[in-house]
Amino acid sequence: MKKKISRYLKIAAVALGLTLLVSACAKPPKYNSHKKLGSQINYTITGIEAGAGITDSTETALSEYHLKKANWQIMPSSTAAMVSTLDKAIKNKEPIVVTGWQPHWMFAKYPLKFLKDPKHAYGKGESMRTLTRTGFKQDNPGAEKFLENFHWSIELSNPLMMKINNGMNKQKAVDQFIKDHPKQVKEWLKGVPDGQGKKIKIGYTPYDYEVAATTLVTTLLKQKGYDASMQQLDVGIMWSAIASGKLDATVTVELPVTHKLYAKKYKGKYVEVRKNLENAKTGLAVPTYMKNINTIDDLKNK
Repeated sequence: MKKKISRYLKIAAVALGLTLLVSACAKPPKYNSHKKLGSQINYTITGIEAGAGITDSTETALSEYHLKKANWQIMPSSTAAMVSTLDKAIKNKEPIVVTGWQPHWMFAKYPLKFLKDPKHAYGKGESMRTLTRTGFKQDNPGAEKFLENFHWSIELSNPLMMKINNGMNKQKAVDQFIKDHPKQVKEWLKGVPDGQGKKIKIGYTPYDYEVAATTLVTTLLKQKGYDASMQQLDVGIMWSAIASGKLDATVTVELPVTHKLYAKKYKGKYVEVRKNLENAKTGLAVPTYMKNINTIDDLKNK
């Protein structure tokens, strides 16, 4: 009898092992439009860094649309982790909701759509702004002239971001961009005098667009003879450095929504030069194959 029981236990163990192996190898279920979305993704929005402006806006959205009462939450991670999770989900056509923003190469690479936001939890529109420390124009009018000239579009920036994201050295990618866009470069440098070695320190935050834009601006200033350098900082430290005069400029401020708290905190301690990119946007995004999820309200209703 003991031998039979032992044999049955061995058979059961083998069967369990095979079941676990099959389960481990099985692909996650694809998006099912006939099931509630929340239950398919554990009522979780895949986010980025906890300190990012879009993370705060998403907490606002969860409250505005009464999603917290429906058990929805945001799961902060890192930008790289969020994009990796998104990539896997899209390859398998799984359900997913992410914090999204433009300019970012993911909207060029993946079939994504923003969810409509009728309550404007993410604001009514966004743009990238150029800021300098107070007194910079008087100290370095030539570099200031360039910053007044510099502006571009999402369509122009996307290919540069994509090249860098695909593994191309950022400096090589920028050098190629400059070579391929002589008319645009000429407009940016119009009226900009030779820098004669004048220093300018430009700050940026650690995101793909910010890296691409700041490398481009720094390279063009160097080509005009300025001693231009880049410094990567967290967003709060970057604003503080501008306000205290430790940093000369940045072209990566997001207003009026994402950086609004910093703009209010340091009001009067910086100079806004111009909008350098229009039609920026932040919000929640889903893959386009999730056809019945089109508004933030749909997260709890469908």
